[in-house]
Amino acid sequence: MSANETLPVPAAKRKLGNSEIEVSTIAWGMWRLAENGRTAADAAKLVHAALDAGMNFLDTADIYGFDGAGGFGDAEALLGEVLAAEPALRARMVLASKGGIMPPLPYDQSAAYLASAIDASLKRLRTDTIDLYQIHRPDILAHPQEVARTLDDAVKAGKVRTLGVSNFTIHQVAALNQFLDNKLVSTQPEISPLRITCFENGELDQAMMLGLTPLGWSPLGGGRLANPQSERDKAVAVELDRVAGAQGVSRTVAAYSWLMAHPAGIIPIVGSQQPGRIAEATEAYKVRWSRQDWYAVLVAARGERLP
Repeated sequence: MSANETLPVPAAKRKLGNSEIEVSTIAWGMWRLAENGRTAADAAKLVHAALDAGMNFLDTADIYGFDGAGGFGDAEALLGEVLAAEPALRARMVLASKGGIMPPLPYDQSAAYLASAIDASLKRLRTDTIDLYQIHRPDILAHPQEVARTLDDAVKAGKVRTLGVSNFTIHQVAALNQFLDNKLVSTQPEISPLRITCFENGELDQAMMLGLTPLGWSPLGGGRLANPQSERDKAVAVELDRVAGAQGVSRTVAAYSWLMAHPAGIIPIVGSQQPGRIAEATEAYKVRWSRQDWYAVLVAARGERLP
C-alpha cells in the first residue's frame, strides 16, 4: 500500500470478540441519559435514534446517573422503563452494562457485592440477561480468581452472555482472563485522537492478540475536540479538519472514523444525547483515510515526530 492509498473501511457489523454476538461498529453510550430530568419518553426517542441509525450496540453502567448524592442506577432504571414500555426493543439491541463501583467506596468486586450488583442491574434494566457485562474499574483489593468465579457463575446462570473489562491495564486483563472459563470478549479504555496512550502501551496489541473488541470511551476527548484550547489539541483539530473538509463531514465524524481505521477494530462509543448527532456518527463509514493522513493526526497528538 502506498502512502496515499486508503486504509480498509470497517464493516457496519462485527462479532463481539470471539463470541457469536454481532454488534454495530459504532456504539451508543448512556452515561448522560438520566441528566436534566429526562423522561422515559424522551429516552425512548434517543434509543430509537441509535437503533434506527444502525447502532444495535448500547452501553450503560450502574454508576451512570450518580451525582455523588444519590441516584445510583438512574441511567439503567430509565432504560428499563423504555424497555418495559416497548419490550420489542430489547431484541433489537446488544445491551452492555458495567458494575463494580460502589459509592462511597471507590471499587468493590468482592464476590458478594459483584453478584448483587449484577442482580441489581438486571432488575433496573428489566431484562433477564445482559449481553455484555463489564467490570467498570479494577478493584485492587479483589483477587482476580474471585472476580472470575463470580463472573463465570453469572454466565452459567444465564444472567450474562459475555464478559468484558473497562479501564484495565494489560496485566490486569491478562490476570482476570487467566482465571476465567468464559474468556473476555472486550476491553473498554479511553481512546480518542487526544488520548493515544493505548496505541503505544500495548493495550490494543493485547486486544488483537486475545481477540478482544476494543470499545473506546470518550472518543471526542471529553468534548475538547469541539473546542480545543491547548496548542496540541488545536494541532490535532487542524489535521482532522483537513480530512473532514475534503470529505464533507464534521470534525466529530472524522474523529470517530480515525479510531475505526485502526486494525484492532476500535468501536467508538458515541456519548451524544441528541438524536441528530447520534445519527450523524454513522457518516464515519464514508470517510477514507490514507496512511499519510492517519499518521498526521497521530503525530499532532504526540506533539513530536515519530522515531
